[in-house]
Amino acid sequence: MTSTFRQSRASLLSICAWLFVISVVVNYVWEVGQGFLFEGMSSWESIWWHCFVASLGDGIILWIIYAVGWAIFKRADWFVDPGKGGYRAMLLTGLILAAVIEWGAVHVLQRWSYTNAMPLIPGLDIGITPIMQMLVLPPIIFYIVALRFKRIGIKSRSSSS
Repeated sequence: MTSTFRQSRASLLSICAWLFVISVVVNYVWEVGQGFLFEGMSSWESIWWHCFVASLGDGIILWIIYAVGWAIFKRADWFVDPGKGGYRAMLLTGLILAAVIEWGAVHVLQRWSYTNAMPLIPGLDIGITPIMQMLVLPPIIFYIVALRFKRIGIKSRSSSS
């Protein structure tokens, strides 16, 4: 195993760890904020636990968005300087994943349901706030993680060429 391979593997693990941790923390705040829009969230005990579990799933969604970006741009550090294409990839992937997961969880698996306060997307009958979550938060999370890597001196290939 070469030194470069070990370094790149260590960088990849570091990127994935930072993405997951920051994602869970940021998404947890969003999940708690929208908790009142879901049935069964009447006590603090149910809110903190359900929101924590949901934020773990959100962390996995961020990994998928990261992997899609890596596949498209052929760079593990694509999010450091994402440009318009990187943001389009984040938004489109986040939108598709959120819509599919939300629709499946509500209509197929019946994992959760909404209170009357949840604004719905007409025709799909899925909540707007979970969809907005995967449009608003991924760019913020990737930005925070990119700041971390810029601070420690890892530059993206696109900024050095």
